[in-house]
Amino acid sequence: MSTRSSHPFPRGYLNGTMRYAIGLMSGTSVDGIDAALVEIAGKPGSDELAVRLLAFRNRPFPEEVRDGIFRLFDPAAATVDRIGAMNVRLGELYAEAALAIAADAGIAPREVSVIGSHGQTIYHAPERGFTVQIGEGAVIAGRTGIPCVSDFRPADLAAGGQGAPLVPFTEYLLYREEKRTLLLQNIGGIGNLTVLPAGSGPDGVYAFDTGPGNMLIDGLMSRLTAGRMAMDRGGRMAAAGRVHAGLLNRLMADGYYRLPPPKSTGRERYGAACVEELLRLQGELKLSDEDLVATVTRLTAWSIGDAYRRFVRERHPADRLIVGGGGSYNPTLIGLLREEMAPVPVLTQEEIGANSDAKEAVAFALLADCALAGLPGSLPAVTGARHPAVLGKLSLPYNDGRGQP
Repeated sequence: MSTRSSHPFPRGYLNGTMRYAIGLMSGTSVDGIDAALVEIAGKPGSDELAVRLLAFRNRPFPEEVRDGIFRLFDPAAATVDRIGAMNVRLGELYAEAALAIAADAGIAPREVSVIGSHGQTIYHAPERGFTVQIGEGAVIAGRTGIPCVSDFRPADLAAGGQGAPLVPFTEYLLYREEKRTLLLQNIGGIGNLTVLPAGSGPDGVYAFDTGPGNMLIDGLMSRLTAGRMAMDRGGRMAAAGRVHAGLLNRLMADGYYRLPPPKSTGRERYGAACVEELLRLQGELKLSDEDLVATVTRLTAWSIGDAYRRFVRERHPADRLIVGGGGSYNPTLIGLLREEMAPVPVLTQEEIGANSDAKEAVAFALLADCALAGLPGSLPAVTGARHPAVLGKLSLPYNDGRGQP
């Protein structure tokens, strides 16, 4: 899928600070690479920042690459040679995605100031002080001739933070309002909630991972269909089932939901081992496939509503919740979420004229823009860090003096 705007900023907009940046994102669902090319005007990270999406594309991973990434989620299988080989392979794929999105936008690579590449997370352990994202930035810079900022999370971890979530910094820049309190919920593999209190400065923003987003749904669909379906497309299987109250109550008892923010989670908690346990319980409780998927879909919706009621509502009653990420395309999940969040209106990114798929890729383009300027791109109140951090590691391409990589 690709989109393109025909109305870029005029040259010289906001004191001649216009530049192009590319953001690359592949998330916990491992469905492919999201690439966004944006035009940015204004000082990096400032209140006068103006951003326009010029082109967006999702490039699915080759099947053998996706399978290889999933093998790396198992620490016992994630040997140094496998991680190293996939690190380079993903760097090549990210570089191809960056060049393709530049071509879609009609922008020459030499006109792009920076690429921000989130990389592919294969392990996230903030409680142990480390996180691992792969997709070599030096390969991206070398193949594209564009400076690349990658490996964004360790700087926040080094400052005592969770290394996540990072997108709230850019959500504050792009979505804040003076008179309305907004909630921004991303439903990727993991669910992430950002709270933008009305009229608040950056220090008032808070955010955290709500729990599983699509991860359990996708994992079950893959197992239940022997790999034929990687997701519950259109929420059809969940819609055909009935929620099993006993299983739902058991899943809701997971201690993660009661942990106070700042907090983050990932595949280590809600990945393959959790899916296996759900399949065991399906047999024990004699549940149909439809009932099992319906129950975990309700769990995702409940976890978001519970996070709002438990940690947000008393402090900042919300005026609306805006949903992005792959889960926004699951009408069954969105319907359940509207029930959980009532009377707070629930809208998707598309319903406010934005792009659910592009949101995180745009965020990493903006974070790279900040990093290139040597400016912090984190919110300590969100991640729990002791201080803001300049996020990411810069890889510079070779230049032969004639502007050629």
